Amino acid sequence: MSEWLILSIAMVAACAVVLAVTLLSQRRRAARAEGAEPHQAQTPEVLEYMTMMIGVIYAIVLGLAIAGVWEARSAAQDDVRREAQALHEITQRAEVYPRAVQETLREDIESYVSYVLREEWPRMVKGEVLPSRGAELIDKLREDIAERAPADDLEAQAYQPMLERVAITDDARNERAQNAGATLPAVVWFGLIIGALITVGLIFTMRLGRSTRELVVAGLFSALIAFLLFLVWDFDAPFGRAGAGTDTAEAFRQLFPGATQGL
Repeated sequence: MSEWLILSIAMVAACAVVLAVTLLSQRRRAARAEGAEPHQAQTPEVLEYMTMMIGVIYAIVLGLAIAGVWEARSAAQDDVRREAQALHEITQRAEVYPRAVQETLREDIESYVSYVLREEWPRMVKGEVLPSRGAELIDKLREDIAERAPADDLEAQAYQPMLERVAITDDARNERAQNAGATLPAVVWFGLIIGALITVGLIFTMRLGRSTRELVVAGLFSALIAFLLFLVWDFDAPFGRAGAGTDTAEAFRQLFPGATQGL
C-alpha cells in the first residue's frame, strides 16, 4: 500500500468519523432539549479556554515531533550523500591508474552500491542489524587500492586521497547503520495519539453542528491532525518506508546509475 493511499484513507476516515459523531450528537441534543432555554445550549467560557490551551499545547508537541523526525531524515540523507560522494571520488581519482585497475575498482564500488541498495536498504527500513557483508566489500576495495604501489607521481598523488575516501565511506556506512530504525520512541507515539484523540474529542464539547460551516471546519481540523500525524509517521523512518526507491537513496542512483538499474 502506497504512502499516498494511506494518507488519503487516514484523512477521509478522520473527517468521516468527526462529521458523523458531530451530526449524531447534535441530533440527540436537539431531541432531548426541544423545550430547553436557549442559554442552556451555550458552551461555558472556561471550557472554551481549556480547549484552546490544550490545542496549543498539542500543537507545540506535534511541531517538536515533526522537527525531530525531519532532522533525523536530513541527517540520514547527509550520511548517504557523503558515502556516495566518497565512492564517486574514488572512481574519478582512479582515472590516473591503468585501465585494468580502474575496472577492478569500478567493479568493487558497483558491487558495494548494488549490495547496499538491494540487501542493506530493506533491512534498514525494518530497523534490522546490517550484515557484515557490506564491511567486507569495503575492505576488499581498500585492499585493491592499498596493495598496488603507485607507479608514478600522478598515482602517488591519488593514492592517499583514495584511501581517505574509503575511510569516509566506512564511517558513513557505520553512521547509516546506527541511524536505521524509528526515530521516535513508543512513549512519544503514545502521547501523540492520545493527544490527537483528546484534541479532536474536544470538538464535541463545543456543541458544533449548528451550521454547515461549523461541520466543514470540524472536518478540516480533523483532517489536518491526521495529515500531521501521517507526516510524523512517514519521516519517522529516516531511510524511507519504500526500500531503495525512496528519495533518501537518490545520491546512489544519480552517481551510480549502472549499479542501481531495476530499483
